[in-house]
Amino acid sequence: MASLKEMRNRIGSVKATQKITKAMQMVAAAKLKRAQDQAESARPYAKKMASVIANLAAGVSGADAPRLLAGTGQDQCHLIVVATADKGLAGGFSTNVIRAARERINSLIANGKDVKIIAVGRKSRDQLSRLYGDKLVRTFELSEHKTVGLPSAQPIAEMIATAFEDGQADVVTLFYSQFKSVISQVPTAKQLIPAVVEGDAAPIDLNGAVYEYEPSEEEILETLLPRNLTTQILAALYENQAGFFGSQMAAMDNATRNAGDLINALTLQYNRKRQAQITTELIEIIAGAEAL
Repeated sequence: MASLKEMRNRIGSVKATQKITKAMQMVAAAKLKRAQDQAESARPYAKKMASVIANLAAGVSGADAPRLLAGTGQDQCHLIVVATADKGLAGGFSTNVIRAARERINSLIANGKDVKIIAVGRKSRDQLSRLYGDKLVRTFELSEHKTVGLPSAQPIAEMIATAFEDGQADVVTLFYSQFKSVISQVPTAKQLIPAVVEGDAAPIDLNGAVYEYEPSEEEILETLLPRNLTTQILAALYENQAGFFGSQMAAMDNATRNAGDLINALTLQYNRKRQAQITTELIEIIAGAEAL
């Protein structure tokens, strides 16, 4: 049975932990607003870029289509890009993304496909290196940059483009967490190569007009597709960042509440033990007085 001093020390330790989790919750809440604004601001640009590409792609087909759009025509080599956070203490944020990626990887391996992995974030690096160490070809740490931005996305896009051009990948898929709300982050898989037009990225309505492009659609796409690759990765990193702070804020709020409940339970236990000790001492005093 713990002594009163040990119980006081434990209550003090839990109170100190509660202060830390409360402070982390406040920091995450402060950072969430900026991260959410970045994610929401990136969405219209990424969507419009996809619409422009959809409009251009409608007039390109066959051998004239750029390789980033048409792909290699094969489905054997898959490059899986898994974007998580560098830090923890955010509930199941990174674990949920890695679980979705792991299911896809295991399915591809079971079907005899060649799989290579790029890990973005320390959490994905740590877990995927243990599970698929021989398939992990490159890792990126977001903490190398002061803030998430174009310098964070550009090296990843260049690595993907190089792997595709060198024939090391036929299909490239990005796994990240799409930010819905503070309590909802959805693990999402997005195919980057061959480029696909999402359901909400319909071609631009030209109202029956016919446009002649100078240079040609093919040449424009050759320029736009690499930029679109960077844009989609950057938008995903912004979504990830907002999701991380939202998940961390919720996790630290739960931790703060749990610490409060534990403090109350320990305090009640401490008071009962102290009361019992005082009662025992009083009985001993009274018994001693009666004996005299």
